[in-house]
Amino acid sequence: MQYIQAKVTQEANFYGKLNPVELIEKYGGPLYIYSERILRERCRDIKRLMRGPNFIVNYSAKANSNLSLLKIIKDEGCCVDAMSPGEIYVQLQAGFQPAQILYIGNNVSAEEMNYAINQGIQVSVDSLSQLELYGKINPHSTVVARFNTGVGAGHHKKVVTGGEKTKFGIETAFIPEVKDILQKYHLRLIGINQHIGSHFMDTHSYISGVQALLDVATQFPDLEFIDLGGGFGIPYHKYENEQRLDLAELSEKLEVILTKWVNTYGKQMNFKVEPGRYLVAECGILLGKVHTVKTNYMTKYIGTDLGFNVLMRPVLYNSYHDIEIYRSSNMQSRCQEAVTIVGNICESGDIIAEERKLPEVFEEDIIGVLDAGAYGYSMASNYNNRLRPAEVLITTQGDDVLIRQRETLEDLVRHYNSNAHY
Repeated sequence: MQYIQAKVTQEANFYGKLNPVELIEKYGGPLYIYSERILRERCRDIKRLMRGPNFIVNYSAKANSNLSLLKIIKDEGCCVDAMSPGEIYVQLQAGFQPAQILYIGNNVSAEEMNYAINQGIQVSVDSLSQLELYGKINPHSTVVARFNTGVGAGHHKKVVTGGEKTKFGIETAFIPEVKDILQKYHLRLIGINQHIGSHFMDTHSYISGVQALLDVATQFPDLEFIDLGGGFGIPYHKYENEQRLDLAELSEKLEVILTKWVNTYGKQMNFKVEPGRYLVAECGILLGKVHTVKTNYMTKYIGTDLGFNVLMRPVLYNSYHDIEIYRSSNMQSRCQEAVTIVGNICESGDIIAEERKLPEVFEEDIIGVLDAGAYGYSMASNYNNRLRPAEVLITTQGDDVLIRQRETLEDLVRHYNSNAHY
């Protein structure tokens, strides 16, 4: 097998004892591959962000909720956030205890709230309306509230979750109303949280958000924890030597700010962060095969089986992913050329990489889409009635383990009522 462009994965020994061609032959394609070693390294990176027992990492499981990955994240000492009853259910199956789960709901029903409450899981609300609903169904209890301090950041407008143009959180101007509802239903606010947005690569915006949230916290004297939020970015442009987020610098800044604030607040405080992408993005690669090479009106298209049913991020956010190329034949790439890599979905927007300069690509080559572990499989669908792929874990020993089976054609009709008459 030839590694045509594969510096990143070769240096990381990403694929363990097999190579990409062998993995595709064994499990079929498209195929998600995860590195247990890299996942554990990222968990340990983020756990070093702050020192002491009062620091808790709550993994934001919407990034990737594969059961096996959740078990590894739990084994590394992390807790977890949930956004739905389905996430709660899977997290409990992975071994997380109710006290290790924070349910951060958004515009949810009383039924959903009750599901979390009945499991013994703490609920966070993000509007006055949701706080009122929570008070009605669970008075004389504890609650957590998500605030929008006006600070936002992110790689695309669709993932900026703080500031004036987002649906999330309680505007700080409504703090008096929050206190009124708490008193009305005899609720005790034990925690506050925020999320400014996803994938920031400098520390300035995050620190601004932390300072704004601490100003909110000062107005509630009985807090037990403050969730500073997530959004920690990763370098998607590895072949351009993009620098990593400087966690050491962020750690230094946080220590100064939080130490000073705790001394002013007058009691010890637990601090949480909620990384999603940072833990799982780099541990995941999506493999697929080239089936077509064609030129239409001066654009050279590389047609693959990697439609946006298996990776939504490029079409949804215009997101960038580095591309690697692996080849089973002895053919040699004669040049570098600009190509557009597309999938097999019946949409013109089904593009993985546009006008990307790569070594010459041939039919039957294997394409590797780097940093696909976050918001890859978790956003996958059956659009065009295509099947969602298998997921494979490369263990720390280099062995490959199937952790989710590929869907079958029978799965597409499994939940239909075949006896329906009309």
